[in-house]
Amino acid sequence: MNQKSIKTSDAGEHKISRRGFLGKATAAAAATYAIPTLIPSGVLAANGQPGANDRLVMGYIGVGGMGTGHVREDDSTIGAICDVDENHLQRAAKRATKSTPFLTKDYRRILDRDDIDAVFVATPDHWHALQMVHACQAGKDVYTEKPTCKTVEEGQAMINAAKRYNRVVQVGAQGRSTAAGHVAATYVRNGQLGRVSRVEVWHPDNMGDGWGENQPPPDHLDWDMWLGPMRWREYNPAIAHFNFRWLMDSGGGFIRDRGNHALNIVSWAVGLDHKHPVSVEATGDPYVDSIYDAPKRMQARWEFKDPDVVVTWEQPGNKHGIEWGERFVGDKDTLLVSGGDGGCDTEQKAKQYTPPANGVHLQRSTNHRQNWIDCIKTREEPISNITALVNVVYMPILALISYRVGRKLQWDAANLQFVGDAEANRLLREPYRGTWSLG
Repeated sequence: MNQKSIKTSDAGEHKISRRGFLGKATAAAAATYAIPTLIPSGVLAANGQPGANDRLVMGYIGVGGMGTGHVREDDSTIGAICDVDENHLQRAAKRATKSTPFLTKDYRRILDRDDIDAVFVATPDHWHALQMVHACQAGKDVYTEKPTCKTVEEGQAMINAAKRYNRVVQVGAQGRSTAAGHVAATYVRNGQLGRVSRVEVWHPDNMGDGWGENQPPPDHLDWDMWLGPMRWREYNPAIAHFNFRWLMDSGGGFIRDRGNHALNIVSWAVGLDHKHPVSVEATGDPYVDSIYDAPKRMQARWEFKDPDVVVTWEQPGNKHGIEWGERFVGDKDTLLVSGGDGGCDTEQKAKQYTPPANGVHLQRSTNHRQNWIDCIKTREEPISNITALVNVVYMPILALISYRVGRKLQWDAANLQFVGDAEANRLLREPYRGTWSLG
């Protein structure tokens, strides 16, 4: 592993140049979704695979909110940190007490470096796919926060990039690494509820309201880079940072945000990781007199075949004494699960259950970050792998499209498109601003 010294400025040769990234032909946009090569070849770095005892050198892309907690030196070296907000950048840099990390506001400068083995991506949602794909192209393993992606086109590009460049990608849907998530899924998968025909998911309304005020961005924030591939809009403190979630361009509301957590547990427990719904129908109530355009509350219904199960999403939440969670309904019994992220919990009957030797034994992880690091060294598939979690996030993505067009939609999983609905199919991809490209 390359342990050469780490620079502390943006100076230096740019091996995968910004011009090189931005100038690639966007073959992904022109290709049909069924074609499994959305990513161009020729940019894979020649990194060696780390051994079991090697200490990994990490890069951190986005260090506000969840990203701050990723910056640690307990099991790896802090090699480089990126954030478009200088305040976030300097705060995160103080967490490095054993190294002097390279600091930048441009994530591509981290990807250029030979001394970086892997990266954490914890930027706003509209950046996840682009940065994960570029990291794979640069030969880096990736931990990317949820929601996994914004569009179906992005999801396929992420799956293809991980496969093509043989990268270990973990999605930060950490419910699968909780004891409660594991026992709940084990309980359901071993038939303790009988045949599960319905799963109900609920959550409180989306947050926020009002307009804020368009104004020049603060000096510490690179607003153009914050927007990145998203269409241009003026800076507004009601958008950045946390509240990007309530805009369709950069979020989509809780159905994509915490919905990615809750539906992750549903998919694992019912066996939907490699399944797609056959239909989706969603309705919602928009914000009133507000800058936010995601639905403030939403109801959705997905129908699956083989297994035949209906999954529903409902806002507002607070059902069965639980603020947000899931209820699995079988022909023999039911099971409640609260949350779906790191605070996941479930009923005692699931906690006390031990599957038989010939029963279903699911992959076990007690630490989501460590599971990823272990898999980097063994090259095994992590517990929240990219293929499963892209399929999970397709559920809210398709629901948001149904909400936008105002009707029930039939889904053709083989061709990754809606059946006979050109308007809905146009929403399966979103054009990037300027020269930003998945290529």
